[in-house]
Amino acid sequence: MATAYTSLLGLALPVTGELSGTWGDTVNDQITALLDSAIAGTTTLSTDADITLTTTTGAANTSRQAVLLCSGARTVLRTITAPAQSKIYTVINATTGGFSVKLVGVGPTTGVTIIAGESAVCAWNGSDFIKTSSTIANAAGSNTQVQFNNSGVLGGSANLVWNGTTLAITGALTASADSTFSSTGALIISKGTTGQRPTPASGMLRFNTTTFEFEGYNGTAWASVGGAALSNDTSTATDVFPLFANATTGTASTLFTGNASLLYKPSTGEFKARVPVASNGIVVNSQTVATSYTIAAGFSAMSAGPITLSGGAVVTLSSGSRWVVQ
Repeated sequence: MATAYTSLLGLALPVTGELSGTWGDTVNDQITALLDSAIAGTTTLSTDADITLTTTTGAANTSRQAVLLCSGARTVLRTITAPAQSKIYTVINATTGGFSVKLVGVGPTTGVTIIAGESAVCAWNGSDFIKTSSTIANAAGSNTQVQFNNSGVLGGSANLVWNGTTLAITGALTASADSTFSSTGALIISKGTTGQRPTPASGMLRFNTTTFEFEGYNGTAWASVGGAALSNDTSTATDVFPLFANATTGTASTLFTGNASLLYKPSTGEFKARVPVASNGIVVNSQTVATSYTIAAGFSAMSAGPITLSGGAVVTLSSGSRWVVQ
């Protein structure tokens, strides 16, 4: 009978008496050397392509090696297909480009993903390859793509990158429960100009670099957060309510609005009060009327003189109105 080979590692199985006087070469080349590579040998995979490990007998069997060293640049995730049989591999992803490699069994099976910078011990469990241990060693400043799913699989994603010190998320971050930030530092939120506002959704919060204020979308419009936007209004021709604060320094915890007893008209500068009270006992007016004014019907006015009409200013009295200058 001729020499047979084992089904898993392809080691020679000489028949008794077959290699009389010549057994040394067969034992050394087809058993000892191959067993050595199966325990400690390395196959280097440097091609930017999917790879299927060979399963031939003898030295050409690349699936026998103990270590699969992936090196060189990768432009996408690449797949390594190994025999779907009992075997342990140490897979080292030392590639550049930030992409993962995936070890699957012939079929193919679901397999396991080894991210850039990761070294993993992978074993066949009877139906698929699984990770029995894993180490991620990447230097600060180099990017490693990280992705977790609810099956405990660590995989690759360009939207989740670890550079050794910071976890950067370039896609959408969704939290299904309350989120807690426990540091003593600060939270930097999204920012941009007014023209860079995103498609609005109720509850959005951002910092506006055009107006230099925090703003949020209330379901109808973008509005200032933590204060009201100020504008120099000189055109509104209807009465508005003045606002009052409950503090003179620091931050006011409450703002109070007036009512019909106290009104202001921005277009004319008129200030209306039901009963103006001079608590110091003095009411002061200018001795110069520099802007024309009409005393409306139903109103009267008084001024402490002398009074000068300046620059062509005219005071008009409506029917039944009076202007008393003392």
